[in-house]
Amino acid sequence: MPTSKSEAIRAKLSHPVIDGDAHYLEFAPLFYDYVRDVAGGEIAQQYEAMRKAVTAHLATPLEERRRTRSLSVFWGFPTDNTLDRMTATLPKLYYERLGEMGLDYAVLYPTLGAFSMETPIDELRQALSRAFNCYAADQFSEFSDRMTPAAVIPMHHPDEAIAELEHAASLGLKTAMIAGCVRRPNPAVAEHNPELARLCTWIDTYGLDSLHDYDPVWRRCIELGMPIANHTAGMGLNERNMPSNYVYNHIGHFAAVGEALCKSLLLGGVTRRFPELRVAFLEGGATSGVRLWSDLVSHYEKRGAEGVRLLDPKRLDRKRALELMHEYAPELTERYGSLPEDEILFSTDIGMGHYFPDLRAEDADDYAACEISSLEELRDLFVPHFYFGCEADDPLSAWAFRREANPLGAQIKVIMSSDNGHWDVQHMSHALAEAYELVEKGLLDDEEFEAYCFTNSLELYAGTNPGFFDGTAIAAEASAALAG
Repeated sequence: MPTSKSEAIRAKLSHPVIDGDAHYLEFAPLFYDYVRDVAGGEIAQQYEAMRKAVTAHLATPLEERRRTRSLSVFWGFPTDNTLDRMTATLPKLYYERLGEMGLDYAVLYPTLGAFSMETPIDELRQALSRAFNCYAADQFSEFSDRMTPAAVIPMHHPDEAIAELEHAASLGLKTAMIAGCVRRPNPAVAEHNPELARLCTWIDTYGLDSLHDYDPVWRRCIELGMPIANHTAGMGLNERNMPSNYVYNHIGHFAAVGEALCKSLLLGGVTRRFPELRVAFLEGGATSGVRLWSDLVSHYEKRGAEGVRLLDPKRLDRKRALELMHEYAPELTERYGSLPEDEILFSTDIGMGHYFPDLRAEDADDYAACEISSLEELRDLFVPHFYFGCEADDPLSAWAFRREANPLGAQIKVIMSSDNGHWDVQHMSHALAEAYELVEKGLLDDEEFEAYCFTNSLELYAGTNPGFFDGTAIAAEASAALAG
């Protein structure tokens, strides 16, 4: 007999269920041992000092936090439900309860490990990432038929990313988690005040206007069969910088970083150059993917190669424009008639950008790196490559499947993601049941629910590595679905 509603729902489905973004909570003392073993005592001490500094920051008065940075996460794990809290920490217990959760396979993302790959200190970041990947590979190897942890890949420089990708693959890890951006010091500020530059940063998203060429990283991911996932906090960036309110900072922050990376990869031509690349943007929800797709389409129609030509200032009939001004506002032509013609006709440049009289229309196409001439080509560079993680209780996930509403009738690739282990999941055994409410309410049909909970995740992971699910509990179903 099923022990939960999720297990009962799974029993009546004709397909497996893949959790595209479950979490686990590292057992910190053991992780510290890995840091010491892999990197040595000095790095371990640096890490301990950094951890204590973050904890101390949460306890500082509001005015002190206001001078430094936004309020970060606190009370981030479920504690009222002791079984779930320990399930997230103990792989054997997690594995044992997958049936109760209605899950056939889970892709697991870290908690401590997510911060390890983002520290700005090169030696510390690289050492922590390596230690974490050793920890993850050892802790979950026994359960690889139904669970796989993502490797963490530092991205401050392409060389360190490639080195850790290769190390992770040698450990048997099959998917890579990257930061959606690197916060780099503002060079103009750093030149005069290196300490202040830590607070004055710009966002490097790897695909467009990056400090480095990241094409070798994407190429190596494909060669190693490593699909990529972005799961990066955007708290502290831009408007998500309140020193007193975590919820204010948290809402929308994953979607914001995911959008930044997705736009950069597309407009930087990465999916044009690497058609095998698959990238997931986790915890942003369907709305982030649908809105981004819609915006990219509408902007292409107005500012793609053909549309932007209609904005070329050289197209303006200057004679006719001045005639109209003289006819309808003679007081202006009388008062300002001695000004140069450009100052009269392009007098709103301060508010609407610069005139750039020497810019050629062919150089004004922001979609040039995509090498496209139609919306259909744009769709083919976006839809098959990008996957958007949706938490199980998100009622807006159905929007991704609304062909009648989405431009070009596209169905955005969304994947069901429990987020098990973190504060927003009160009961691990409820996640699939919450996702299935979309069917019960008539928002998704059975075929769409299968795509949401199985097929899209299958395409994400097997699209880069056809053998991703070989040897797993769903190998036969995955093989049949891929063949079909």
